[in-house]
Amino acid sequence: MATWQVWLTGLGTITAMMVVTWVISVVRKDASIVDRVWGLAFVVAAWTYAHYADPPTPRTWLVLALVTIWGLRLAGYITWRNWGDGEDKRYQAMRRKNPDNFALRSLVTIFLLQGVLAWFISLPLLAATLYGSPEGLIWLDYLAVVVWLVGFVFEAGGDWQLSRFLADPSNRGKVMDQGLWRYTRHPNYFGDTTVWWSFFLFALATGAWWALLGSLAMTFFIIKVSGVALTDKNMSKGGSTREGYDEYVRRTNTFIPGPPKD
Repeated sequence: MATWQVWLTGLGTITAMMVVTWVISVVRKDASIVDRVWGLAFVVAAWTYAHYADPPTPRTWLVLALVTIWGLRLAGYITWRNWGDGEDKRYQAMRRKNPDNFALRSLVTIFLLQGVLAWFISLPLLAATLYGSPEGLIWLDYLAVVVWLVGFVFEAGGDWQLSRFLADPSNRGKVMDQGLWRYTRHPNYFGDTTVWWSFFLFALATGAWWALLGSLAMTFFIIKVSGVALTDKNMSKGGSTREGYDEYVRRTNTFIPGPPKD
């Protein structure tokens, strides 16, 4: 099967998963469930692509392991974080604007749209799991593992540190500026982006330079659309009530980690 056919097959499996998730969201009247399956979409895509690898290489199994760990961790964390909170305010606003046909509109504008985005972003996974040359791991693969570890530590570590901070009642109204959050205001998003550049390195090891598009797309959406930009907008909207927030913004790098400014 040609590469483009395998890629389209991945679109089919992601779409099927999103449609099933949409049905559940309609029953529960909660479109937020789409956030919980975002990471799983890449796991589904990677395993779909790997099914057509003939034969699977050590790189195939390595990438499958890493993307599965990443995707399950992200899905589990978001599920735990949002458990019992009801539908996210973003989706509530969309529901209020389209009360009569929200269910059908959400299928296209939320679930299928995110499915298509995940499918395009999964390009590095396509090459890294499908292509069999070179058969053994090369220096780019080892570099990719190091980059993945850095990204995973920042993403998972940042989420863990923030959750502990927010769980402490004495921190209410304060700014999280400790641990990884001392060096970047968005360690979790920086980590997520870094993980996706590691997948590009795996793809590049096979010669698939075009997989760059997937990692670039993930970086763009995290920084400019759904991650950094959205969080900063929500924090600054009407002025943050958290003590010392303006000073934190002044001395802390927005995205790429670095020493705090004096």
